[in-house]
Amino acid sequence: MADKENCMRVVTRAAKRRVMETMSSPTESQRQLTATKKRLVLGDISSNVLGGLNGHAGSEPQKPKRSRPKIVTEEITGSATVPATKTPVVEAVQAAAETSWDIDAASDDPQMCPAYVGDIYNYLHSMEVQAKRRPLTNYIERIQKDINANMRGVLVDWLVEVAEEYKLVPDTLYLAISYIDRYLSVNSINRRRLQLLGVSCMLIASKYEEITPPHVHEFCYITDNTYRKEEVVKMESDVLNLLKFEMGNPTVKSFLRLFIGLEQERSKSPSLQLEFLGNYLAELSLLDYGCIKFLPSLIAASVIFVAKFIFNSKKHPWNSTLQHYSRYKASELKECVLIIHDLQLSRKGGPLVAVRDKYKQHKFKCVSTLSSPPEIPTSYFEDG
Repeated sequence: MADKENCMRVVTRAAKRRVMETMSSPTESQRQLTATKKRLVLGDISSNVLGGLNGHAGSEPQKPKRSRPKIVTEEITGSATVPATKTPVVEAVQAAAETSWDIDAASDDPQMCPAYVGDIYNYLHSMEVQAKRRPLTNYIERIQKDINANMRGVLVDWLVEVAEEYKLVPDTLYLAISYIDRYLSVNSINRRRLQLLGVSCMLIASKYEEITPPHVHEFCYITDNTYRKEEVVKMESDVLNLLKFEMGNPTVKSFLRLFIGLEQERSKSPSLQLEFLGNYLAELSLLDYGCIKFLPSLIAASVIFVAKFIFNSKKHPWNSTLQHYSRYKASELKECVLIIHDLQLSRKGGPLVAVRDKYKQHKFKCVSTLSSPPEIPTSYFEDG
């Protein structure tokens, strides 16, 4: 009788184990369904772009069931208003006579450290000017022999799509592009490896910023398996060693949060539309190779300048408060402001449409469809 009971216990444990294994590992049909779903989502990413970037012939990828965004291959290979609330942050900043405050700190959460936001801003400012965290302003002319500014723009445009597809946080995108520019400032690479660098930097930034980053094989997949897992991991290692594993870096997004927070606090009717417009203009600046010569804080200040001008072109977009907290005069912003304004007017950027399409969505209040006067008065750049 005892032997029979022991036998029953063994059988029961084995049955439970089989059930748990079935629940933890998907069946073949489930894997096929997942793969099919992935391909439908990622079919929007143009294989022509991938082929143009990496130059691989390979096997012809399956045709997507949905139309893909059109991107000129020649350029690759050739040439509601939210209610205003007063918080301890404002008093802390004003008392310290320091710089701006983070919009994310507009709460009573002590973990946001409102009393130290001035020190945090100063720290970010000191980091952004360090040579090791800055790319060469002319690395394409000095270092690169097989890639040009147009190819960089196409890569960034594609990475915007990748970030949108995987719903990555904005900081991941900004960091990835920072890693790309810093790597290209030291190493000359072939155009066939440019996309490999892009996905590897996105992988690193995802691990740094995301709670659940995409896996390596997913980044291989979105390149139509042009690169193997081993190649992506090797490039990841090269980038990490170049950066000496110092992954934290202030970006345009870091300062934009501060400046938007300050502007929203001052406004009688702060709006989400201003925040979305600022984010849109900042992502446009990522496309332009000419913007890498500016400090992230200067680009963020210029974005606020242009955004306010678009909302009300009759009123001077800069003021003493913004000047005090950003530490930039209107005259110092002129060059960067004009570049961003041209990008917004589509005078620059050409066929790169990922950022514009992203911010045409209603969840971003269609800010990329907003119009702007063709010229900014020169008087707006005069220091009062």
